[in-house]
Amino acid sequence: MQLRDQQIKVSRPRVARLMKTAGIRSKIVKKFRVTTDSKHNYPIVENKLNRNFKVERTSQVWVSDITYIWTSQGWLYLTIIMDLADRKIIGWALSNSLKVDQTIIPAWRMAVINRPIDQDLVFHSDRGVQYSCSVFASLLETYQKVSRSMSRKGDCWDNAVAESFFKTIKSELIYHYKFGTWLQAKRAIFEYIEMWYNRKRKHSALGYLSPVEYELKLLQIRNVA
Repeated sequence: MQLRDQQIKVSRPRVARLMKTAGIRSKIVKKFRVTTDSKHNYPIVENKLNRNFKVERTSQVWVSDITYIWTSQGWLYLTIIMDLADRKIIGWALSNSLKVDQTIIPAWRMAVINRPIDQDLVFHSDRGVQYSCSVFASLLETYQKVSRSMSRKGDCWDNAVAESFFKTIKSELIYHYKFGTWLQAKRAIFEYIEMWYNRKRKHSALGYLSPVEYELKLLQIRNVA
């Protein structure tokens, strides 16, 4: 799709031959560990999303998840909030702790600044303690239009879109760099999310538009309607 956008006409087999000749290959996805800590006594809410990943408007469904990134200074944890309508990462946080005030809360605050909530919104996550704890639950209760949703126990497919983003950032960035410091990792992840993924990376679920391009398309449709 990138070649097509540049008006370059070439077949898939020819691209494959040229890549082989140049010693170029696609980046490989590695398996990664699950970081969800669901062994807690906080209340669990029902799964309202129910794998309905196709939505019509922004701020209709947000999904969130947390993953880990290794650096020479130790682990960093990446928390993201994605809008399912355009698959844009609207809120995220990097921390060296899994505490709620360093993970989902700063990511949430970024999300509501980027996309103020003016209609009913479903917020979906796994059953991790960061999402289930009373601190975060109380925060969401202050937003009357927000309803919570959680994946079923041990079912990663219920949050497959967020999981897919982590596979993408790890295969395209994380696995190919050895970060010496937290600062190096933070700079690289900022550039990946804000400059590459949101603005330029083509997404098959969006008709091979980037999240920002699809966001503009949805806005144009809304203005016409």
